[in-house]
Amino acid sequence: MTTQQIILWASAYLIELVAVIYFTRATMRRVLGAVVGGAVAGLLGLGAIALCEALGWWQVLFASTPYIMTIFYLGLTISLTPIYLVTWRLARRFGWRGLAVFTGIVTIIGAPRDYFIASMFPKWMVFAPGVAPLLADALTYAGIVALGHIAMRLTAGPAGEDRLARQPKAHQQIF
Repeated sequence: MTTQQIILWASAYLIELVAVIYFTRATMRRVLGAVVGGAVAGLLGLGAIALCEALGWWQVLFASTPYIMTIFYLGLTISLTPIYLVTWRLARRFGWRGLAVFTGIVTIIGAPRDYFIASMFPKWMVFAPGVAPLLADALTYAGIVALGHIAMRLTAGPAGEDRLARQPKAHQQIF
């Protein structure tokens, strides 16, 4: 994976982040919490990559220089941040059950998604054969969702205590 590809990938996720901020009507406090969640989960992601590469379960193919690792981490943080705005709204509406269902869905579809991307772009990532890499990838997704949401909640507070940034016209007072 080249620096240019990482920047392009992060830019696409930045556009997604702006859209998710708009549609979830997140306050600045909640956006900051989601960024903290993305940063914490990004560290988990980097740790999982390093551990699973050491175990021979997968390999992410890029130069491991401090410069490219920093850009990759920033891209990972940006790509994970929208998840926590979604989990915030799910927690606000459905409580812990909504979070559990969402985490389960992400865990189930995350690994096949990565395997698909690895098959399309073999110069980015290669998985070893067997069940262990698949399970490690799935558990990484579960950890990313859970840890990032906890970090966001610790930073921005419980979902139920938030006031939404924009109110629908039906709820606004007209003077």
